Amino acid sequence: MRGIGRIGGAVVLALLGQGGAAFSQGKLAPPSPAAPKAADPVFEAARSAFEPLPEAERKALQDALVWTGDFNGVVSGSFGRRTFEAVQAFAARTRLADPASAETRAAIRQAGETARKAARFRIEADPVSGVTVGVPEALLIRRTALPSGTRWQSADGRVTLETRAYPPDSETLEGLFERATAPINGRRVTYRLQKPDFFVVTAETATGSSYTRYATGPQGVRGLLIGYDKALSGEVGRLVIAMANAFDPFPAAASAAAVPSKPVQLKPAPQAPSSLPAAAVPIAATGLAVAPGRVLAVVPEGCAGVIARDPSGLALVAVAGARPAPLILAGGLAEGAVVALAAGAQGVSAVPGTVTRERVTAPLQPGSAGAPLFDGQGHWAGLVGSYPNAPRLVAGIAPPMSLPVIPVGRVSAFLASQGIALAGAATAGAAEAWPAVTGLTCQ
Repeated sequence: MRGIGRIGGAVVLALLGQGGAAFSQGKLAPPSPAAPKAADPVFEAARSAFEPLPEAERKALQDALVWTGDFNGVVSGSFGRRTFEAVQAFAARTRLADPASAETRAAIRQAGETARKAARFRIEADPVSGVTVGVPEALLIRRTALPSGTRWQSADGRVTLETRAYPPDSETLEGLFERATAPINGRRVTYRLQKPDFFVVTAETATGSSYTRYATGPQGVRGLLIGYDKALSGEVGRLVIAMANAFDPFPAAASAAAVPSKPVQLKPAPQAPSSLPAAAVPIAATGLAVAPGRVLAVVPEGCAGVIARDPSGLALVAVAGARPAPLILAGGLAEGAVVALAAGAQGVSAVPGTVTRERVTAPLQPGSAGAPLFDGQGHWAGLVGSYPNAPRLVAGIAPPMSLPVIPVGRVSAFLASQGIALAGAATAGAAEAWPAVTGLTCQ
């Protein structure tokens, strides 16, 4: 069961009193019957156009309206006043004459998809907590594994998303609700909703806002926590609603709602991205564009399209449309925390790890060979080397493992031998390199 609270607003309960009540022979006079409320013809016309649509399309329209900033409710497919007002607001802003028309619906979907892609919003399974969560990866570029979940943060730390999971009998929904609503540290609860199997609480302090949701089930208690600087409310508000709507504490199948990415086929001649679904074309490796039409990767032997290869497994592959991103190279492969940008069936993920003795330990999934590694300063430190052909999987997810690293010095020497000099960057970080990372298939 899904349910979210209204973001950025409080629930107001009005206690209605009766002034000037009439009495007759010491008895309270019965209230006059309320006049029936006249039907709103515009609302009814919009309802008549919306409700016959397939459920998937109704939900898609509500989700798109979240991304356009017009809808702040639950994506349920049901038509109500909020959905009506959201459609009206979008039509008025875009100057579309008929809010109930197919043209308006198409415009809503297009605008929502554009905003969603700009945020790089991806629905993924969190292997630590077991939940499904939506992550705006353009904003939340820092990812850290926690003992009971995962934390995503913006580069400046002003926006945080966390997942948490408690095994059965280790925590109660009631106890978590009491702590979430306790008036501590200047926190003021702005909304609370408590049901037998979940609760939602929004709160604020002088400088921050938060959204908390926990749900209970046979696997224990699982939750989603979002915190952000109040000064970012206008920018972050719709992202919070999208994350809350995407949250599934007990998914039947991990990331069932995610849209697979379209991997690029390795071919000797330039090829367009594959139109085959990810399930039919498994990701063979992660590639990083290092020059126009040229991708650096660690691919299996026998793949077509490889221009050059060295003994360590590095390969230069021809991929039509590949565009490099400026990078800052690390001075060497230092031990410590890194972030890998690894491609998978659902797109590119930022995976935290630790480097020790030219090996990285991280929960990298199949297809991660060749994933670029970035150190704590955002400098490119190397690539993930070979990946096991048959890794151990737990519930379909590869747990953290130790994998070889190809240091960036060796990478630079290989590229220089192919006449490729990397472009320098003014700023460093995984976010800048993200557009140059892609999944590769080997056919």
